[in-house]
Amino acid sequence: MNTLTARRAEPPRPQIPAGQRVYAVGDVHGRLDLLLPLLAHIRDDSAARADADAHVVLLGDLVDRGPYSAETVEYAISGLPSFATFHILMGNHEEAMLRALDPHEDRATNLWLKFGGYETLASYGMPVALLGEELPPAETLRHYIPERHRQFLDSLPDAIRFGDYVLVHAGIRPGVALEDQNPSDMRWIRQEFLTSKGDHGAFIVHGHSISTEPDLQANRMGIDTGAYRSGTLTALGLEGERRWLIQASVIDGEVQTKLSSLG
Repeated sequence: MNTLTARRAEPPRPQIPAGQRVYAVGDVHGRLDLLLPLLAHIRDDSAARADADAHVVLLGDLVDRGPYSAETVEYAISGLPSFATFHILMGNHEEAMLRALDPHEDRATNLWLKFGGYETLASYGMPVALLGEELPPAETLRHYIPERHRQFLDSLPDAIRFGDYVLVHAGIRPGVALEDQNPSDMRWIRQEFLTSKGDHGAFIVHGHSISTEPDLQANRMGIDTGAYRSGTLTALGLEGERRWLIQASVIDGEVQTKLSSLG
């Protein structure tokens, strides 16, 4: 064979272990109105396929910016459906919220109010009169945010792996072994990860960095489609080598869901 003209072999696709099916859901940001119909479509989609051990992974950032943060956390604690095993990851917005609830944290460096904390506190019923430019004392916040919500958020893991896929909120630090990743990077990293073309030791599925459409690259896929502002919440379905999308979107004032294939 002429090595100058031979077509380079395509690298093998990452795989989910046999017998498993995984759905990753992008950043919810208080859009429970989108999450509920999306999960209903995921349930029906999984039921229409062959029997499998189904898992649903929420990629973090349940809270902030959208209108239903308190309700979303409560749903994650006590309202999730039983058709799959659910896993919820820690996002940078959960981290900021937890820091705001910690009386020992430096409040001057916590910008939680400025990137979504106002909306979250409003969803918990905190009067607007108590919200100024400065972050209220932790004791004041804890009066409105149930302790079981704080404990739930504090217990969230940073990543989960299924076969060749690692699911994480923001991404990973290129060049660092997966088992040595820093939690801060997994919750906050952006440009260094997004621009990396190298092999990460697994195919990374992440949220955190908004794109108009799901961002599929050779070594990663971002599925944060900015639900809080775009009105579209995206889920990625994975089984074996197969991949597909399910999205819930506000269209003409109503939430509609759709299934689409993914190459």
